[in-house]
Amino acid sequence: MTLSRIRKELDCNSKHPLPGIRLFQDPCYPGDIYHLLASIVGPVNTPYEDCVFFLSIHLPQDYPFKPPSVLFLTPIYSASIDQRGRNCLDILKDNWTPALTIPKVLLCLQSLLSDPNPDDPLEAEIAQLYKQNPAEFERIAREKAHLHAW
Repeated sequence: MTLSRIRKELDCNSKHPLPGIRLFQDPCYPGDIYHLLASIVGPVNTPYEDCVFFLSIHLPQDYPFKPPSVLFLTPIYSASIDQRGRNCLDILKDNWTPALTIPKVLLCLQSLLSDPNPDDPLEAEIAQLYKQNPAEFERIAREKAHLHAW
């Protein structure tokens, strides 16, 4: 069931991709459908606009009953994503449901870039700057995004 579900999601994403989101098998793991790569384009009107961020996705053997592990490979300046690429998206933890798909998760991560949660951050200092000096946060985030992203 797991392999069939993953193939179906990849096929559906290939035929009907979400705007600004790409999903594909990880070439470092040829033939291993449990390791995927994705890219998301930074949302419009954010410091990440026009930047492409790459993510690594590892699917557990009991997917979709357990959530995937998703890490940002591209460094990003965000209160919701730490220096190791981990994110604080609740649907990848306690609020996971098998009704979610990998493209939907990527869409939520893309939304997290435009609507971070500075009250429950992974990076407290960045969250504090975001709340106290949004213009400076935006300047730094934009500068780092253009430095590291595609």
